[in-house]
Amino acid sequence: MTKNLREVAWYFLRLGLTAFGGPAAHLGLMHDEVVKRRKWVDDQRFLELLGAINLVPGPNSTEMAIYLGYTRAGWPGLILGGVCFILPAMLITLFFAWAYARLGSLPEVSGLLYGVKPVVIAIVAQALGSLGQKALKGALAIVVGLSVVALYLLDVNVIALLIAGGLVVMLAKNLHRLRKASAAHLWLPLGGLSVSATVAAPFSLGILFLTFLKIGAILYGSGYVLLAYLRADLVTHLGWLTDHQLIDAIAVGQVTPGPVFSAATFVGYVLGGVPGALLATLGIFLPSFVFVAILGRILPRVRQSPWAGALLDGVSITSLGLMAGVELQLGQAALVDPLTIVLALVSMVLLVRFRVNSTWLILGGAAVGWSSIYLR
Repeated sequence: MTKNLREVAWYFLRLGLTAFGGPAAHLGLMHDEVVKRRKWVDDQRFLELLGAINLVPGPNSTEMAIYLGYTRAGWPGLILGGVCFILPAMLITLFFAWAYARLGSLPEVSGLLYGVKPVVIAIVAQALGSLGQKALKGALAIVVGLSVVALYLLDVNVIALLIAGGLVVMLAKNLHRLRKASAAHLWLPLGGLSVSATVAAPFSLGILFLTFLKIGAILYGSGYVLLAYLRADLVTHLGWLTDHQLIDAIAVGQVTPGPVFSAATFVGYVLGGVPGALLATLGIFLPSFVFVAILGRILPRVRQSPWAGALLDGVSITSLGLMAGVELQLGQAALVDPLTIVLALVSMVLLVRFRVNSTWLILGGAAVGWSSIYLR
């Protein structure tokens, strides 16, 4: 194994073990490590990747890990980066599912999250500050970014915001070309997938795999969007899960490190044991590897087109606005008392002033959270 591949494997295994807080937090952690510390890419390249992965379905932070692995170590890095980021979450979730199947409930994790969440707020805020300096240049970018934050908080559809933000910036940057361009040159590839309703059927590992493969190929959004997809297929159509089991699966995906989509591992185990867990995990993540492999080939060409490049700029700005909106929502849930506020402020100082590694901050926050249980 080459040095670059070893770096990719070690970093994403470590990240998969410590990346609590959802996609926005994962992206903040990746930015701190691969841009600020390891310098695999610069801020501009990170922003371009952020915009690109928001254009395709699937878990954004997982796709970023896959793409960064590809950037650092080529096609072997693409596979290794994704697998190493997913593997710890899958194994931890598998343990939770095993305990759940035997105990009927989830192990206590509230103290862990209590201490980790404020640290996550600081990490995301630091990433937003750094990326914002690169992306928000000029009045247009600032107006689009702030508008996206406001509209996101008003529950406007995320995909609609991405498309609208990209189009606004693309058109604004190419106004001088509009008079020369024919309508044939102004197109946007917005392919749709027709998904037929699943017919109720006895449990089958094959149907389980295809169900999660379909979800991984068409799903945009957070773990809460995943909840809607899983409920429609596994509770309503197939009748394999109860609502209570489904909520527990999403909860496990939220409280374990790594991708939220590891909830698929939990569901697969509950329905089909270890084989079900492996097939569900493979199904939901496999499309991400395919999408990123395609992006790896077309993204350099996209940058050469003034129209497509401006569209990508707009999507990058919009993605940053969405990340800021998520940060505000996370802040309301995480900063609930003086201790959590102090944890966030101290973490921010340690990140910005002393450049402390974010992994150590996550572990420190977890220790404080567990300790607080016994001090109350």
